[in-house]
Amino acid sequence: MGEVSADTVTLELLREAKETVSSSPLGVINTPMIPWCQTTLPLDIHCNVHIKLENMQRTGSFKIRGVANQFARRPKGGHFVTMSAGNYGKSFAYASKHYGSKGKVVMPETAPVSRSTLIQSFGVEVERVPTSCLMNVVNRCVQEGDMTFLHSYDDLDLIAGHASLGLEVLEVIPEPDVVVVCCGGGGLLAGVAAAIKLSGCDKTRIYGVEPDGACTMYRSFIEKKPVGMDTESIASGLAPPFAGTLPFELCQRYVEGIVLVNDEEIKAAVSIFYRSGLVVEPSGCAAFAAIINDKIPELEGKNVVCILSGGNIGKDELVNFPG
Repeated sequence: MGEVSADTVTLELLREAKETVSSSPLGVINTPMIPWCQTTLPLDIHCNVHIKLENMQRTGSFKIRGVANQFARRPKGGHFVTMSAGNYGKSFAYASKHYGSKGKVVMPETAPVSRSTLIQSFGVEVERVPTSCLMNVVNRCVQEGDMTFLHSYDDLDLIAGHASLGLEVLEVIPEPDVVVVCCGGGGLLAGVAAAIKLSGCDKTRIYGVEPDGACTMYRSFIEKKPVGMDTESIASGLAPPFAGTLPFELCQRYVEGIVLVNDEEIKAAVSIFYRSGLVVEPSGCAAFAAIINDKIPELEGKNVVCILSGGNIGKDELVNFPG
């Protein structure tokens, strides 16, 4: 693949990827998007929020979208390596089993053990290492093990697959005023933002939300280049060691701004959902936490879309959240 930049990402490319994702043998679903007022969420907000339930997606998160597009465009039976704190790894393992390819997931030591056990159950190897060593181990696997690296957020096919979520949003609300998306490496935010802006929604404001202890994209916006940092957050899925290059370019072009939430706000959001009958993991709650803590400007009276990006949280983790 030649040099990839934000200019490579066209509406035609994204629509083609959406077809690939929709017809994928991995069974990706068009997840429900429901108005806040039709839930038991007890909150006093002055805008029309719609929540997109990617926590109900196949393998429990939006990641399967990008994976479906990546695997559809790679040779069957390959030997792939990736790095993931859990959700991408789970979708990667699920796809590896389906496509009969060999796989290895390099995971940060901070990720819950239940996630590595689950990934191994699909027949994929897991190696747990300190977060700062993730890329070193991936590079070793590529050089010594002759594996192909599938990036969990900085990859054109992946971002185009994630964009299918943005196109689905527009099928329900053709011109949302505001869209709020969690951001880790930036693959989901970049895909959703590109899909919405390239579809002609020039006035839609799109915000990314990061944990304050893992704010690589926020810092990248300030420094005007992708940066890395030592990340730490309860939302491990939003804490990769660096922001993606292509996601950064796309976010700079299409995203209004990045806002930060803290771990306590994320924990409270998990508990609010749980009490209302929705299981959403910390990483999947960031956008919601930003809305209810007034981090997003000028929402009053607006049509707002909030992406709940995943629901992979074990019973062992839930005990750590306020009741």
